[in-house]
Amino acid sequence: QVQLVGSGGGLVQAGGSLRLSCAASGRTLSSYSEGWFRQAPGKEREFVAHIGWAGNTFYEDSVKGRFTISRDNSKNTVYLQMNSLEPEDTAVYYCAAAPRIVSNVRAEHEYHYWGQGTQVTVSS
Repeated sequence: QVQLVGSGGGLVQAGGSLRLSCAASGRTLSSYSEGWFRQAPGKEREFVAHIGWAGNTFYEDSVKGRFTISRDNSKNTVYLQMNSLEPEDTAVYYCAAAPRIVSNVRAEHEYHYWGQGTQVTVSS
């Protein structure tokens, strides 16, 4: 079992930056691969980014070049650095952990553990 706690959300102007953190306890994150998802008001939750246990990364097209997912094994924490934020990035962001090997990094059912979500609001 692993417990995830997301943090770092807030209100930022368009063009600004935020760094989300996802702290894990219970087991080391190096035993898993991790992802970030988001859910905007009135929309379904969607994939944002994934980092494999070996450090390989995947991104949803709309965040490529703006968001960076990373992991610090010494702190047992996964990060999502978000730059050049746009109002369309406004959502509740969730971190999640999946087994080391997943078939589809974008599929929610691949992720067994979820954090509680952190609100990101980007004003225009």
